[in-house]
Amino acid sequence: METNKKQPCRKKNYNKVGFELKLFIIDQIHNGQISVNYAAKKYDISRPTIQYWMKKYSTLEQKKLGMSKNDEIKKLRDRIEELEFVKDFQQDIIADMELITGVDMSKKSLPKTLAKEIELKKKKRLKENGSMNVLGLVNKPSSKDVKHKKTKK
Repeated sequence: METNKKQPCRKKNYNKVGFELKLFIIDQIHNGQISVNYAAKKYDISRPTIQYWMKKYSTLEQKKLGMSKNDEIKKLRDRIEELEFVKDFQQDIIADMELITGVDMSKKSLPKTLAKEIELKKKKRLKENGSMNVLGLVNKPSSKDVKHKKTKK
């Protein structure tokens, strides 16, 4: 019967990293070109080592340019708010055009969730304005309405 002898852990041989390479890696991370994790894998250096270099070698200028988490979150929230406004504006325009033309473009070309939102905007507009649309023109009856009226008579 064979006994499996456990091999002792071999200590990893570390290569000395030059000062220029350290600065290059730190610069790439600060510029957002690579992450600390990616740099660790790419250059075969531990993350704590890279983070130590960043503390030690980062210039005051780079530290000022770096954005704190709270600042980044605030910036992203502002961007989301701006994009929501643009989305609502575009949906309003599409809803108005669909009311004017009578053609449901959103159902054909947009995802279901957006098409539903536009449909709700159209219904809201019709409630607010009665049979008058945004431009003050009377809505034309659809072909379904005309056929329905003819069959009732």
